[in-house]
Amino acid sequence: MTKSYGQESTSQVFFCYNHKMFTITSWNVNGLRAALKKGADTWWEEYDPDLLCLQEVRAQPDQLAAAQREVLERRNPVWNPAEKPGYSGVATFAKRQPPATEIGLGIPKFDREGRVIQTLLEKARVFNIYFPNGGRDLSRVDFKLEFYQELLEICDELHSQGEKIIITGDFNTSHRPIDLRNPKANEGNTGFLPEERAWIDIYLEHNFVDIFRELYPEKEQYTWWTYRGNARERNVGWRLDYFLISKELADQVEDVIIHDQVMGSDHCPVSLLIELT
Repeated sequence: MTKSYGQESTSQVFFCYNHKMFTITSWNVNGLRAALKKGADTWWEEYDPDLLCLQEVRAQPDQLAAAQREVLERRNPVWNPAEKPGYSGVATFAKRQPPATEIGLGIPKFDREGRVIQTLLEKARVFNIYFPNGGRDLSRVDFKLEFYQELLEICDELHSQGEKIIITGDFNTSHRPIDLRNPKANEGNTGFLPEERAWIDIYLEHNFVDIFRELYPEKEQYTWWTYRGNARERNVGWRLDYFLISKELADQVEDVIIHDQVMGSDHCPVSLLIELT
């Protein structure tokens, strides 16, 4: 589908479900083939979200085993792999086929990394995003911040046309000290740099709500743990996976659930329960 924003995009036929509460689950699977071998699909088949947004899939569909493809094909897959093999990539799966999706942002240097899928629902546009990592040597911080800026400009335009937006995925940034176990020790590391955190503030000034933090202002709960040092067992983690939603949607949210007991990746799934009909 050709990229379109503003008035043209609002004329699309939106996807409608006939039940009241809509569940969107986001999960950075840190390699889809590895996650499937660890039984990730067993969890999401049982949980059964309406929309499943995966990040860092690091695979083309034809690289999956036949049985794995069969499981995923039942959920109307939309893939956006990176041009570079084994790198980045996102995929979105819907219980029912949406009539409209958009791949990428329309910006080649970001789109070649397979970072964005947009799905049009009845009353919201869902961005499934794997935000860039700034790199241990900080060499990609500028690229990451530019991605934040370009996305916000697109969202501002969509908001100006009356669209409601849900951004979900791995933001690769912890916003506040409450969002990671060791904030002081990580002040100089990507993911908690002041300039990265400032962009979350800017989004919140541009008609977005961090709906988990809105519902749970004092809750210390994480979505990512390094594989080193038994970090997950000790719950030394970061909250990197978010739902930023248009303020107009906030009173339609029933809950945001961080499934921190679900294994299969160094991230855990996060679900938004929202009334969209």
